[in-house]
Amino acid sequence: MDVRVISIGTLAEHPLRDTSRRVRTGHATTTLVRSGDAAVLIDPGLPPAAIVARLDERAGLDPSDITHVFLTSFKADTCRGLRAFDHADWYLSEVEREAVGIPLAQLLASADDADDDTRKELEYQVSLLRECKPAPDSLARGVDLFPLPGVTPGMTGLLVAEPNRTTLVCGDAIPTLEHYEQGKVLKTAHNPDQALESFQEALEIADVLVLGRDNLVVSRGRGMV
Repeated sequence: MDVRVISIGTLAEHPLRDTSRRVRTGHATTTLVRSGDAAVLIDPGLPPAAIVARLDERAGLDPSDITHVFLTSFKADTCRGLRAFDHADWYLSEVEREAVGIPLAQLLASADDADDDTRKELEYQVSLLRECKPAPDSLARGVDLFPLPGVTPGMTGLLVAEPNRTTLVCGDAIPTLEHYEQGKVLKTAHNPDQALESFQEALEIADVLVLGRDNLVVSRGRGMV
């Protein structure tokens, strides 16, 4: 069993850190989990060429070595590098897939008057979503889904049972170190109360947390929120 961060992500805007408004290209933290013959890449948020380079730098792997790709949520920030792994199985929680799919299909159906770039982007997002399979409860031995709804309706982390600790790759349920330390969730959360509950559950279940736009941290457990 091996868990390692391949690329540390960032928020497009970090309200708890930036003293003035700064806008950057947001991208999710990408994590690799290896269990037996399975190599699961989580949230490939960088463009294909960049994520392929990071995968080589951090783990000495080629794209063909990845067997599964898992998205904690369906956003441009989590799936920008998906096409580098066309041979792998792509997974997304069934709740998230349905929550995203219906409005996305509606947007595309009503996009007749949209400009070409907007329509192409919608078509591209729909094509990606269609190739994402509803994730089973377990992706590999010791690698299990852990629902963390709130920031998005179906946000789901991966709980990894390592020999001496439990690690939770939690996506934007806990995005950054500042959010973790201050017990806050993203202001853009779909359901803030539910997101806060998921935040607390993440703290209680795991020894180590891989944050959605940051590095890993050792969980301080109960009582932070």
